[in-house]
This record gives sequence, structure tokens and C-alpha cells, in this order.
Amino acid sequence: MLDWSPQQRHVAIACFLSWTLDAFDFFVLVFLLSDIAVAFDVSMEKMTLAILLTLAVRPIGALIFGRAAEKYGRKPILMVNILFFSVFELLSAAAPSFAIFLVLRVIYGVAMGGIWGVASSLSMESIPDRSRGLMSGIFQAGYPFGYLLAAVAYGVLFEVIGWRGMFVVGAIPILLLPFIYFKVPESPVWLSARARKESSALLPVLKTHWKLCVYLVLLMAAFNFFSHGTQDLYPTFLKNQHGFDPHMISLIAISYNIASIIGGVFFGALSERIGRKKAIIIAALLSLPVLPLWAFAGGSLALGVGAFLMQFMVQGAWGVIPTYLNELVPANTRAVLPGFVYQLGNLIASVNATLQASIAESHGGDYGFAMAIVAGTVAIVICILVYMGKEVRAHGKNLVA
Repeated sequence: MLDWSPQQRHVAIACFLSWTLDAFDFFVLVFLLSDIAVAFDVSMEKMTLAILLTLAVRPIGALIFGRAAEKYGRKPILMVNILFFSVFELLSAAAPSFAIFLVLRVIYGVAMGGIWGVASSLSMESIPDRSRGLMSGIFQAGYPFGYLLAAVAYGVLFEVIGWRGMFVVGAIPILLLPFIYFKVPESPVWLSARARKESSALLPVLKTHWKLCVYLVLLMAAFNFFSHGTQDLYPTFLKNQHGFDPHMISLIAISYNIASIIGGVFFGALSERIGRKKAIIIAALLSLPVLPLWAFAGGSLALGVGAFLMQFMVQGAWGVIPTYLNELVPANTRAVLPGFVYQLGNLIASVNATLQASIAESHGGDYGFAMAIVAGTVAIVICILVYMGKEVRAHGKNLVA
């Protein structure tokens, strides 16, 4: 990273912060589920529809913004995307009813869906090939860093500004736009493809590589169950099942998101040495022995340690994904195809919060049991799917251009 040019560092910073602030806006809702449920007088199971719908429509955003980025460039579409999700996050603060709140979260979800594919392609196409694994970990670490910021904001601000004020804070990403406009260059890969007038039509790629696309959608469904299954209801688990106050919930969330950042960067960089597949499988397998401490321990210290270790492994596996997907797909579809299959996987996994809430309610409100069932199952599924997949880097060499 020390030998990157200033422009490459600016790209890395902008893409990391784009994903960070997008995640911040999403996870603000996660901390507020029970409070909004009380405000609108709805059940927690019904309240989780806000998460389900937000995740379910993200493939639409991935397709719309991804196709636009292939046609008009990564940089301008990234800026438009940030503007859209920030505005609808702000509008969520003014929702007068639960129905309107859900509608706003749906539109926000469309805007959110475009960020990952556009930002990951811009970053992967701009930094040196030898640094893809490291950049992958750094970029994906933006997600837990956004969660960390949401945890800090919740712990510090919620009791002062309430749930509506938290969504107002969610408009902060707009401040990133001037930095991108003045400091971030366009992707050199996109500029080169435009000069050669290469086609970026998605349908022919889907027809030609349909087996790869199906595989990636299934893999991303498992990965999204892995992350959302260990994150989305964890604050609710700490609050409702263990009775922790906002300050303690915030501290534990900060702790496990620090672990997420370290894990993502560690396994992303490790994948440069041992290969993408091995790094993912090791991280997923190591999450299994952590399950009892993470879901069934008593007391804030034990749960905090369990959460720290769990998210180190979960986001460690995720840290390899941005470069793994970008290296698997054709170069002229990197703004749309990785993000599209990622968000289609999200669509399948969008039922997670509702599923876990339903399991918990059918087992006497035991959220720990519900989360452990999902997390343990998908960790094994991820190992099987990745083992079956294609290696794109081994022994320090790129196997796919």
C-alpha cells in the first residue's frame, strides 16, 4: 500500500468510505428496531420486514447502478448512488406511519444495492494487481466499520436525539461527494474499455456464464446469511434476552466490529499467500467452535468475547469476497455482475431477520438459539460451496486475469 500512487490511495479511501457510510445507514435501523416497533405499535416480527424489504430490493439497485456504471463510468454513478441512499435515509426520519416507513426503506434499499458493485469494481480496477487481496480486505472492512460507527452513534446520541434523529445523522454520506469529485480518478480499466469500444452487455454474459452466475448467487446467499445471521438481531438479542442498556450494547457492538475490521484485512491479505479458497474456508470453519460462547454465554464479558471472535471469522471470510468475485467474472462486467449476484444472494437471505425472529418466538424468545442454528448451518454450507468453486489465486500468482 505504501507504493500506491496518491490517486490510488484516494480511490481506496473513497471506496472504503462509500461502503462504510452505506453500511452505517443500514445498521442504524438494526439498533432501532425495537424502538421503532414501539413507536408504530407493531410486533418485532413485523418490524423485521423493514430489514427484509431493504435487502430484498437491493438486486434492483445493483442492476440499475451497475449497468449505468458500465455505460457512464464508475465515478459519476458512485456519486449519484451516494446521493440517493443519503436522501432516502433522511426521509426515513420523517415517516409518519409504519407503511410509509416501509416504502421509504424499500426505495433506500434500491439505492443501497448499487454501492457494493460500483465501489468494489472501481477499487479493484484502480489498485495494483499484487494488492487486490489487501484492498479486498480493506474495502470489505468498510461494512463492519459502518456498523461500528452506527454503534457509537447509537450509544452516544440515541438517548438525546431519539430514533428519528438517528436517521437524520444518516445523511452524513453526502459530505463524501466533494472528495470523490475532486480527488478520485475514473477507473483505468473502464477508460481503456471505452477507448476500445468494448461491449458490456449483461445478457450475453449471463447466457455464456450461467453456471458461474448460479454458483455465485448461491455462494452470496450463504455469505449474506452468515453476516446478517450473526449481526442483524444481535443488538435485539442483547437488549431483549439479556436486558443490556444502550451503552453496554454499544460497547459490545464496537468491540465485535473492531474484530470484523481486523479479520477482514487479515484474511484478505492472507488470501494473497495461501489462495482465496483456503482463506475463506479457514475463517468459516473457525467460526464453529465460537458458537457456544457467542450465542449461549451469560454476562457481558463472555458475550463480548464471543461476539469479538465470531465477527473476526465472519468478516474474515467476507474480506476475501470483493477480489474473489472480481477475479472470477469477465473484466467488462465487473461493475454490474459481482454486485448483481451479491445482491441476488442478499435477496435470498433477506428472510433472515424474520426467520430468526420467528424461530426465537417459537422457542420462548431464545434469540441465541435462532442465531446459532443459522450461523452454524451456513458456515458449513460456505465451506462446501467454496471447496467446489474455482481457485483464482494460489501461491502468490493470479490464475484469472
